[in-house]
Amino acid sequence: MSVHNKRVGLIGENAAIAYLQDRGYSIIGRNIYTRWGELDIVAKKKNKISFTEVKTKIGDKKGRPHEAFTRIKLQHVRRAIEYYLLKNRLREHKLSLDVISVLLDQDFSVNSINFFEGLDITGRW
Repeated sequence: MSVHNKRVGLIGENAAIAYLQDRGYSIIGRNIYTRWGELDIVAKKKNKISFTEVKTKIGDKKGRPHEAFTRIKLQHVRRAIEYYLLKNRLREHKLSLDVISVLLDQDFSVNSINFFEGLDITGRW
């Protein structure tokens, strides 16, 4: 991954964390790596654990950031979540898979943030 892409990703993740915290979430994990994939943000609000995937892009000429959350990426995230849940024994919580889409301007300032909440992961896969 290029330095440019890392910078864009870091800006997006920081914006997403601030967005979640402003809405009452506490961050319990960030950039959690497993053999199946990475969990960008793990946050908690009341009795809900949110596994939040962050997608960030500069401009939207080639599509919106959240459109990069593909079926393959979903499969990897789901496996990583299952591993995280087993390792941390969090099955008693309500679970949510969320996506935060961060659109940046050319100067790396945040243009918009969209929160797609509640892709249900509590049932059978």
